[in-house]
Parts: sequence; structure tokens; C-alpha cells
Amino acid sequence: HSNHKRIIKRTKSLSTTAMKKSLLWVACVSLMMASCKKENELIEVKIPDPEVETKISALGNPADVKVTEGGIFQMRGLKYAYDDLEPHIDGRTMEIHYSKHHLGYANKLNKAVIGTDLELKTVEDILKNLDVNNKEIRNNAGGYYNHNLFFEILNPKGGGTPTGALAEAITTEFGSFDHLQKEITDAAAGQFGSGWAWLVVTRDGKLAVTSTANQDNPLMPNAEVRGTPILAIDVWEHAYYLNYQNKRNEYLTAIFNVIDWNVVNIKYETAISKI
Repeated sequence: HSNHKRIIKRTKSLSTTAMKKSLLWVACVSLMMASCKKENELIEVKIPDPEVETKISALGNPADVKVTEGGIFQMRGLKYAYDDLEPHIDGRTMEIHYSKHHLGYANKLNKAVIGTDLELKTVEDILKNLDVNNKEIRNNAGGYYNHNLFFEILNPKGGGTPTGALAEAITTEFGSFDHLQKEITDAAAGQFGSGWAWLVVTRDGKLAVTSTANQDNPLMPNAEVRGTPILAIDVWEHAYYLNYQNKRNEYLTAIFNVIDWNVVNIKYETAISKI
């Protein structure tokens, strides 16, 4: 009877020990799985997007560029990073162009309209009804509008040739896209000093190529060719000098690789619909 008790006691002891070992083994496995899961989660969180991070840290984020607080006319942002247009337009040039020159025009325009009836008008209305002797408004409203259009019609996936209604109009007015490109290039190259080259929808619905000095544009009453601009090419030296120096023609050849003709076509159709 005594031996029987010892056997039962020893069996219970062995059973308890085995159970403890099993529980310990399960706990270890669970801990390892949790640790692996945690480790995997940490790795997933810590992996950055190197492309985006590099672009922002190298040249800054266009979305961070803001006008002075309280300004009516805002920076509209870019659809691309500063260096996305390379090699045609270098990132440093785009960063300076947008965050320094364009921002300067926006801030000066906002300062100039404070306390006037121009505060309630769009920049297009300001330009169409401009007092050309008011150089502060003329230069800064022009600079603000012109740069907005210029940055809007650029795209790293641009280039090629127009399609749709714009393509048909180009064939009608210029004979071919090649002839249009030559006219725009000639107008831009021939603009003495600083200025702009334009593709415009005139008041009678025709397409026309023209150029203007400084920050003037075809919306202004003094423009030689008046109408609605649908494409703008900046030929101020700050638009290209870091990469092209005095080789304006090389810049003009390159910029056609990043013109977004889809945007230009939309602007053409919108302008035609308002005539």
C-alpha cells in the first residue's frame, strides 16, 4: 500500500514536471513569434521612401512655400518635385525660380493690393483692366500670373505633340506642329532681354504666337497681340542660366520635352468656349 502511494506520488510529480516544461516551451515559442512580429513591424515602419525623402531634403518641398500670412494671392504649388524636370531644367534652377522669384512676385502683389478694390478681383481681371502706368501692379500681377501659367504647363512626362482640338487648330493656323514650334522658339529667342513667349487664343478664336518684355503678357491693354494665353515660356535668365548660361536656344529646345500638351489643350478648349 505504501509502495503504491509512492508510485502515484512519483507519477504526479513527473506529470507536473512535464506540464511545466510544456508550458515553458509554449511560452518561449510565443515570445519568439511575438518578438519576430514586433521586429518585422519595426522594420516595416522604419523603412523610408528614399526617393521622396531625398528630393525633399535636397531641394525642399514646393508645398512648403507660402506667401506672407494674410496674402490674398496664394502660391499654387507644383505637380512635381523641383528636380523632376531634369535633365531639361535642373532642380536648383526650379527651386530658386519657384521659391524665390515667384514667391517674391506673389508677396509684392499682395502688398500692393491691400486696401484697394483690387483685393476683390482675380489676377486676370486686374491684368485685363490694368493701368499700365502703375508699374507696381503691372510688374507683380504680371509676374504672378505669368509664372503660375509657366509652372502649370510643365510636366516631367510632357513633350511629344498636341492632340485633340488644339492639334487641329495648330494644323489650320500654322500648317504643322513643327512650324508652330519654330515660331514659338523664334519669338522666345528674339525677345531682347528679359521676357516671355506665348501661344495665345485671340479674341476672334485664332491661335497666335507673340512675345512680351519683362512681366507683360497678352491680357494687358498694351499688348501687341491681345488674347488668352494658353502656353508661356519664360526667357528671363533666372529660368535657365545655371544650366545653360547664355545658350538660350539650347534651353528653348529642351523645354519642349517637358511641355504638357494635355494641359495646353484644356486651356485652349476653355478659351474657345468663352468666345
